[in-house]
Amino acid sequence: MDLVIKDARLTGREGLVDIGVEGGRIAALEPGLRGGEEISAEGNLVSPSFYEIHIHLDAILTEGDPRPNRSGSLWEGIAIWAERAKRLSREDVRARVLKALPWFVAHGVTHIRTHVDVCDPSLTALKALLEIKAEVAGLIDVQVVAFPQLGMFSFEGGDALVRQALELGADVIGGIPHYEITREYGVQNVKFALSLAHESGLPVDIHCDETDDDHSRFLETMAAETLRLRLSGRVAASHATAMHSYNNAYADKVIGNVKRAGLHVICNPPDNAVLQGRFDHYPIRRGLTRVKELLAAGVNVAAGHDSVMDPWYPMGKGDPLHTAFVLLHYGLMSGREDRAQLFPMLTSRPAAVWHNRRVHGGEGLEGHAVAVGNPADLVVWPVPTEDDALRTLPMRRYVLKRGKVVAETRPEVSYVQGEAVRFLR
Repeated sequence: MDLVIKDARLTGREGLVDIGVEGGRIAALEPGLRGGEEISAEGNLVSPSFYEIHIHLDAILTEGDPRPNRSGSLWEGIAIWAERAKRLSREDVRARVLKALPWFVAHGVTHIRTHVDVCDPSLTALKALLEIKAEVAGLIDVQVVAFPQLGMFSFEGGDALVRQALELGADVIGGIPHYEITREYGVQNVKFALSLAHESGLPVDIHCDETDDDHSRFLETMAAETLRLRLSGRVAASHATAMHSYNNAYADKVIGNVKRAGLHVICNPPDNAVLQGRFDHYPIRRGLTRVKELLAAGVNVAAGHDSVMDPWYPMGKGDPLHTAFVLLHYGLMSGREDRAQLFPMLTSRPAAVWHNRRVHGGEGLEGHAVAVGNPADLVVWPVPTEDDALRTLPMRRYVLKRGKVVAETRPEVSYVQGEAVRFLR
């Protein structure tokens, strides 16, 4: 074996096991393995690596520039970004993104999907991100979404810029129907994106209904167009926060059609926890999409961070575990069965989005698990269980990309009166 992880604990498996890696893939799961390189999990958890399935790297680390988001709203964030985007340069984008990417890697991210604003005739940020994608390929895989932040039809030439971005090498078609001036433009936004996917063979990831307005109903259009064009498994709806405000009868209908169409849904708990409900007095809506109901219906739901230190979200350090921690509280997912859904929403479920797999129950989620034959994209934790990871939010001990250690954190130990404290039962 090229590498062996000794004494690993796997979720759902009794006892400890060694993980043998050969040629960048998991070759064996059994005790007593030997390898050219060996590291010890010391009886702690080894999990699949994280897929950060929704982030905006073009805006990362711009919080407060040119001014802070005083209202905390999505709309003020978009206005601030429109000002900041006028000063984008290749050097600016490269410096910020290359500074932040190691944060994600250190936290166990081996795949990252970034939305990039293409409402810029020069496509400065897009070109810079495509350069970076090629440069960091051995460290982290990057997908680039052509995202028309100001609309495809409300922003003059937005649709043409999306096409141009795809010609330059963008991987995914984006959209933002709820930001268009009229509902008709919003429907046109969805239809254009999915028709382009049908024509090009590329996947789609649309910012959909990211509002508290219960009349924002573009998710139904996404489901209908996905069915019409037979794009099941290739289309993701990000945010879908208006679903929180739908009446229950309509929400039930939409969830059924989302399942029927094979749409993926991507929730973004850190950002939407602070962006939604800004027009409410008390009670203030949480503004998260109906995660538990979607999961119960068999819809593939993944979780993304969305922003790190930008006009929409001033916090963050590139850790998907923070996303799950927020979702546990904000999404009322503290029950044992609900908690068991959180790690898959950062690992196997976003992997299905990335690889355009339709999910039926557990089918479609096998490709990113600690299993023989799968890529050795792994995280070695300093704690024994997923619950312990969610509770203590520790740094990752080792991160492996295709069987190679790409990040390592030396153990952090606290002492009280000379005795080591581990925060474990």
